[in-house]
Amino acid sequence: MLPACHIPSRLEAGTDEAGRGCLAGPVVAAAVILPDDFSHPWLNDSKQLNEKRRNALRTVIEQEALAWAVAMVSNTEIDEINILNASILAMHRALAALKITPGAIIVDGNRFKPYRDIPSQTFVKGDGRFGNIAAASILAKTHRDEFMVCIHQDYPYYGWDKNKGYPTKAHRAAIEQHGPTPFHRMSFTLIDPQLSLF
Repeated sequence: MLPACHIPSRLEAGTDEAGRGCLAGPVVAAAVILPDDFSHPWLNDSKQLNEKRRNALRTVIEQEALAWAVAMVSNTEIDEINILNASILAMHRALAALKITPGAIIVDGNRFKPYRDIPSQTFVKGDGRFGNIAAASILAKTHRDEFMVCIHQDYPYYGWDKNKGYPTKAHRAAIEQHGPTPFHRMSFTLIDPQLSLF
């Protein structure tokens, strides 16, 4: 079980993103401030959880967090400012949407830009170390997956209900066959170079 907060007395927000390595769709970030006494036996990095547990935890987090917010940066914005800047922008947007201003911020990963004048610290694999980052990773992942399943209805060839926009062989093959959609990231390598050899 992960600790709820790194510095509980400062209303610390954890933040994380989902969808950074995808070929399509937005990058989505969440920010979460948990109560000091929050605990849940399943709370962990979203990648370590199955879909059923992630969705169950999403409900718990959204009900019990002191504050939470989710924000996205579109694929067209990603193409304009690159995925690193887009990921940080998504986290900033999520932090800005919190109904409580945090006293400190902890971030999954090793890259971040200062947000207002609030102290922040990055932690590699922080989503497996701190409860509030883990909670943010779960909200970011579940909200993004929900978005990708929704737009799958209009673009069923790409399998976004299953791959969520990640670069699977089937996804790349669908791009090769049907071309990119308005949701694809044109600054990414969409077609596997190996496919063009056949």
